[in-house]
Amino acid sequence: MGVVTRVFTVGALREKNPAAPRRACYPFFMTPADSAVRTRLDALAKALRHFHSALLDFAKGEYEFLHGPVGGPFALYSLVMNDPGFQWLRPLSGLMATLDEVLDAKDTALTDRNLSDVRQALGLLFAETDTRFADFRAGYARAKGDARVRETEARWREVLNSLEA
Repeated sequence: MGVVTRVFTVGALREKNPAAPRRACYPFFMTPADSAVRTRLDALAKALRHFHSALLDFAKGEYEFLHGPVGGPFALYSLVMNDPGFQWLRPLSGLMATLDEVLDAKDTALTDRNLSDVRQALGLLFAETDTRFADFRAGYARAKGDARVRETEARWREVLNSLEA
């Protein structure tokens, strides 16, 4: 099959927003195979965001048990960036950021190799034999008792398993 080419222009949206500037956006090339891979990786990225959110809420609960309430979203952001009690989340955060970069890359076709790479990265993150992510796995082991963590984990694993189909 040939390449499906779409050029999106802001001008096409002008009817809805007459004040929008008239300029062409970048050309976006997508093959049917790329579209299928992108859809599957988008679903995984979404499921991983929910999982990460559940883990973050768990880590916040641990912190609040020891130190008292967090003083709002900016205080939580500062803790996530700087407090050792939240550092165990970094490997998952980094994996998710890389996945988002791959999905956001312009003029790059996605292939089954991208699916394989994300499967391998998640496998390493959760593999007991890889000592680089021992802190993540220790935090994850504490969080596994939380119902929301279990629910969101089941969802991303379901999506990951569907990537193989």
